[in-house]
Amino acid sequence: MNSILEECANDIEYNGLKKNKVAHRVLIADDAMFIRRSISKILTSVGYEIVGEAENGQDAVDKYFELTPGITTMDITMPVMEGIEAVEKIIARDNTAKIVMVSAMGYQGMVKDAILKGAKNFVVKPIKPDNVKKFLKIIKTVVGDS
Repeated sequence: MNSILEECANDIEYNGLKKNKVAHRVLIADDAMFIRRSISKILTSVGYEIVGEAENGQDAVDKYFELTPGITTMDITMPVMEGIEAVEKIIARDNTAKIVMVSAMGYQGMVKDAILKGAKNFVVKPIKPDNVKKFLKIIKTVVGDS
């Protein structure tokens, strides 16, 4: 995956954030640390700033309002509070929130529900090297950099 990240970091389509010195603030919500680390590595490689991480939906809601990220990646299935409920709670208080769902295959119905409740898009996890560019395009589109 490192060569893909290096390619994206050197590609003008993806590194505009670095060149313009604009760091979009990101909150990553996922109960799996390796997924949070993977998303963090991908996004920081092209100039995004990770302002926080959450292990469950309640933590994601709390950190969203504490940290005011520009974009949030949200797992669907998490302990304490599911990602869909977290999306609903965030959108109820901030209907401009930019949330991208990150879910495993097989959760398409739940992803649709999350989008109906206010999530902007979704990405299938784990994010494999051949999907990094697609993931970055989705993030850029949601934050409005496209």
